[in-house]
Amino acid sequence: MVMAWCQTVCLAGGLALGASVAAAEAPRRVVSINLCTDQLALELAAPGQLISVSYLAHDPASSVMQTKAAAIPANRASAEEVFLLKPDLVLAGAFTPPDTLRMLSRLGVRIEVFPPETNLHDIRDNVLQMGQVLGREAMADQVVADFDAGLSALESNEHPLPSAIIYGANGYVAGHDSLAGAILRAAGYRNLAAEFGITVGGTVPLERLVLAQPDLIVLAEKNRGHARSEETLDHPALYALIARQPHASVEDRNWICGTPHVLDAIRELRAVRMAGKLAQ
Repeated sequence: MVMAWCQTVCLAGGLALGASVAAAEAPRRVVSINLCTDQLALELAAPGQLISVSYLAHDPASSVMQTKAAAIPANRASAEEVFLLKPDLVLAGAFTPPDTLRMLSRLGVRIEVFPPETNLHDIRDNVLQMGQVLGREAMADQVVADFDAGLSALESNEHPLPSAIIYGANGYVAGHDSLAGAILRAAGYRNLAAEFGITVGGTVPLERLVLAQPDLIVLAEKNRGHARSEETLDHPALYALIARQPHASVEDRNWICGTPHVLDAIRELRAVRMAGKLAQ
C-alpha cells in the first residue's frame, strides 16, 4: 500500500517536474522590452509565443522586423505594464533601466538579459542564447548556419583595403571594437577611426575628417525632425567633401542591432566597393 502510494506520488511529482522543466525550456508568454531582443525573438519565436514587443519594434526606421512586429502588441517597457501581461519570460537588454528589472524580479518574473553585440561573433552567441531561452534551439542553429553561409559568400581577400569611416551626429565615429566597425571590416574596408585613436567610439572634428580624405564616408541617417547634434551633417565643408569623395548611407535598422540582418548592411557597403568607385 505504502509502495503503491509512493509510486503514485513520485510519478506525479516526476510529471510535475518534467512539466516545469518543459515550461522553462519553452515559455508560452514572452514579452520583449528591448529593440534588439525584439528582433531576435521575432526571428526565432514560435507562433503565438511572443505576446508583446517594445514600441520601437513597430518603427520602420528602427526595426528591420517591423512588418512581422506589427501583428504583436507593443509595450513601453514599464514594469507595471509588463507585469500585467502575465509573462513567463521577459527579454531585456543590458541597458534596460535597472529599476525596471529589479521590480520585475521582485514580482517573481523570469528575466533574460542579453548583452549588446560588439562584433559578428556576438550575433551568433545571442541568436543561440535566444534559441535556448525560447526552447527553439534547432531554429537558432539554422539561423546561425544561414548567417555564416551569407558571411562566407561575402568574404574577400582583396588588398589593399580602401579606408572608410562612419560619420554621424556630433562627429561621432564607430571604432574598430564596435559592431559597426566589424561590419566595415566584413565589407572589405579599413576603418579610419583607428588612425584617430578611436577603438569603440568617439568624435572626430570635421576639419580632421576633411584632411584625412577617407576613400569612403558612410553617413549616419538623420533622425526625423531637427537636432542640433546633427548640424555637423549639414555643414558646407562636409557637403564639399562628399561631393568629391565616394559616400554611402546604410539604413540604421540594418545595423542598429546585432542580428543576422547586418548582412544587408555588409552587402550594401561591399556593393559600393565592387562598383569600382573607390581607390585601391
